Amino acid sequence: MSRTVFEYGEPARFVVGTVGMPGERTFYLQVLSGAEVTSVVVEKGQAEALAERIDALLDEVAATTDEPIPAAGAQDGVDNAPLDLPVVEEFRVGAMALGWDQSTARVVVEAYAFVEDEEAPVPDLGDDETSGPDTLRVWLTAAAARAFAARSRQVVAAGRPQCPFCNGPLDPAGHICPRANGFRRRS
Repeated sequence: MSRTVFEYGEPARFVVGTVGMPGERTFYLQVLSGAEVTSVVVEKGQAEALAERIDALLDEVAATTDEPIPAAGAQDGVDNAPLDLPVVEEFRVGAMALGWDQSTARVVVEAYAFVEDEEAPVPDLGDDETSGPDTLRVWLTAAAARAFAARSRQVVAAGRPQCPFCNGPLDPAGHICPRANGFRRRS
């Protein structure tokens, strides 16, 4: 199978966004550069984990180098616009990788297409082999990476409220709470 690598060296936009109502949302990573737009589906947990890992990576870079890294949680430059339409899914993400390129002082984010074969190896960061899963590779400045992480946290938090007892999502009609021995709790 031929592999497609969607690479964006200096994207105009890299965001997490959703389509659908809370409880039925589909999460996307979307990259825009000029007229080219690439959208891939991610799970809510993957979007949340990517934001956390980006902040942790940049905190580590700030502590170990002289690079000017913005502080975590900074809201400067956060892109709050909706996803560019139409949203066309290139692939569903199965695995992701994250790294810091010292030579360019940029964060590199790679998202790999889901592969049915659990034994299939995940490519190394920056690997351009002709076989393997389709890949989305995005290079971000530290400020753009912090803005991406801040927006990702906002998008993830915009879903259904959590049950204060089991942390499960609450539907408008309540939910069957395992901490209440199966009794329905109202929100």
